[in-house]
Amino acid sequence: MKIIDKYILKRYLVTFSVMLIMFIPIGITIDVSEKVNKMIEKKIPLTDILVYYGDFTVYFANLLFPIFLFLSIIWFTSKLANNTEIIAILSSGISFSRFLRPFIYGAVIVSIFALLMGFFLVPKASKGFNDFRYQNLKGNSQTRETSDIFRQIKKEGNIEENIYVSNYNYLSQTGFNFTYEKFQDNVLIEKVNAKRIHYNEETKTYALYEYNKRTIGQTNDQIMSIEKNEVAYNFEPDDLTPVIYVAETMTIGELNKFINKERARGNGNINTYLVVFYKKFSLPISAFILTIIAVAVSSMKRRGGMGINLAIGIVIAFVFIFFDKVFGTLAEKSSIPPFIAVWLPNFVFGILAAYLLRNAKR
Repeated sequence: MKIIDKYILKRYLVTFSVMLIMFIPIGITIDVSEKVNKMIEKKIPLTDILVYYGDFTVYFANLLFPIFLFLSIIWFTSKLANNTEIIAILSSGISFSRFLRPFIYGAVIVSIFALLMGFFLVPKASKGFNDFRYQNLKGNSQTRETSDIFRQIKKEGNIEENIYVSNYNYLSQTGFNFTYEKFQDNVLIEKVNAKRIHYNEETKTYALYEYNKRTIGQTNDQIMSIEKNEVAYNFEPDDLTPVIYVAETMTIGELNKFINKERARGNGNINTYLVVFYKKFSLPISAFILTIIAVAVSSMKRRGGMGINLAIGIVIAFVFIFFDKVFGTLAEKSSIPPFIAVWLPNFVFGILAAYLLRNAKR
């Protein structure tokens, strides 16, 4: 690696790191100003708050990663252009493609880091971040509940088992109006009703209150009614928790297994899980596309100086985020395939990057 490559790569990584260090405290300050009253009111321990803001830092950095990266490249490349360093580099016989090489090295490093964070670190931070908010800061309990949950928990041969819960609270792991139905050859053979269901972490069983069980026979039915019964069912509490919440808190391996299990069950919300899964791969790839666009936009010395380049960069970055969010939502709520919806922004901006790079070379 030549001196010029080391110089540009160092500026690339240092500027990106400084951008994160500058903006994350701003995000924390804004969040503290919004939530400090509730924290004081509920007397939340300082250690819990510090852990929350550790998770907040990872969550916030991952969420705005494309903007931070894009603006940092625009910033230091514009400085190179204004100091006529780029003109000197290109005048020495180095081609624009060769000049772009250290930027690609930087994109590779950032992409690998973003990929590993998305696979392992971000899910853990997302769980801590959401748990703290829903447990301590959200006034409306509906934000941490799911309602009208239907699940097929087993289908083997001619046996099929289904459950229904009118609503389920993730934090208390308690549900209401529970129904379990067992079918054989599409004929109901067993049905259980309970007013309330609670998951026991230690025994891995469910406590059913006001338990009623009907076993249907050929000539007569057997009915059992008791105040409470402990039952081990073939489903996990995660099967009943909010869709986005669960997907965001799983590592790549856990999410892949979960998607396969839900697909086998015929879950109608499978697209929501797939959007989160594909974004773990598409986000790091966007680092290359945004790097090329940023270099192409800011490598020219403009009359308006860095301000013009930053303005263009901010517009492009926010349009990219807008596309990413809109198509992700469309995949969840419509018939658009999740893979196409998640990767379409990268494809569109990839074409834009190729066009801008071609003009920049000229």
